[in-house]
Amino acid sequence: MSTARPAVGEDEANALFSGLENLPGFILAVSGGPDSTALLVLAARWAKRRKRAPKILAVTIDHGLRQEAAHEAAAVRRLAGALGVTHRTLRWRGAKPKSGLQEAARHARYRLLAQAAEGAGFAHILTAHTLDDQAETVLFRLARGSGLLGLTGMAYASPLRASGEATVFLVRPLLNIPKTRLIATLKAARVAYSEDPTNRDPRFARTRLRGLLPALAREGLDARGLARLAARLRRAESTVDFAVNAAHEALAPGPWRHGEPIAFETVRFASLPAEVGLRLLGRAVAHAGNEGPVELKKLEVLYDALRQARSLLRRTLAGALITLDSEYLTVERAPARRSPPIRKNSNSRFTK
Repeated sequence: MSTARPAVGEDEANALFSGLENLPGFILAVSGGPDSTALLVLAARWAKRRKRAPKILAVTIDHGLRQEAAHEAAAVRRLAGALGVTHRTLRWRGAKPKSGLQEAARHARYRLLAQAAEGAGFAHILTAHTLDDQAETVLFRLARGSGLLGLTGMAYASPLRASGEATVFLVRPLLNIPKTRLIATLKAARVAYSEDPTNRDPRFARTRLRGLLPALAREGLDARGLARLAARLRRAESTVDFAVNAAHEALAPGPWRHGEPIAFETVRFASLPAEVGLRLLGRAVAHAGNEGPVELKKLEVLYDALRQARSLLRRTLAGALITLDSEYLTVERAPARRSPPIRKNSNSRFTK
């Protein structure tokens, strides 16, 4: 029996892009690698088959990190032109960080893509994330100690705040397609693609985790299994979120106003299932505080302290003051930290 991976056919491509046909247009994020090149080919073919198709703008981001990037962008431009798709290359300019380079490059990429979408008057950006990328994401977040929400992986569509007031959406039509099938699609179409050597650089955590996937697959935990886990956790996440919303309305109906304390009856809060109570506490801290996102580990430490408290307890987290007594659990903005007193010269006591 043949084990060759089939190319993505016309009917399957129609299903992949279903729901996008009535958009005025969208951005295709195309780096020149096999996944995004396949996305470009499939989207262009899909649009050509339609009497009325959205406008397509392919955008390549040159991060300025490799000399080959400019040649790869030029190759994408030539392919896009041959397919009848407009193309632009955008460059990440300025100094590059010495640490956290991949994460900084990712933020820059999405910022530039969002700007391109706004400039074109589009609200959707299509990326070429695959089934393999989903598996890597779940594995990466698992290794980083992510909570339930993080382990749901990437969604088919998710909002991305652009530079202005508008919100654009990331759409991942290839999320259930293995990379091998995209490569088969390009081979069938006789379309060349590039390979980014940083994808094999062991200095990066994702590369090292990617190297574990073949061994995991031999034990039965392949990319499709990890993606299936993410889908099941997404169902569970929806259920938990529903329960948290219900607890929110039952214990402290909104809308919560900025600057005003949020109070939960201690007995009723303590009766909530642990995950629901943790999430509700996290919402309150995020609303009242002013120091950015609430770190899950620190929130868990706080929640455990509240559950174990037998007397008055006061803690601060992320700019919020949390007070527990026998009647209420109160979350409010923490008082501004006082600057330490200015210390006089240590020799001043010897002066007259």
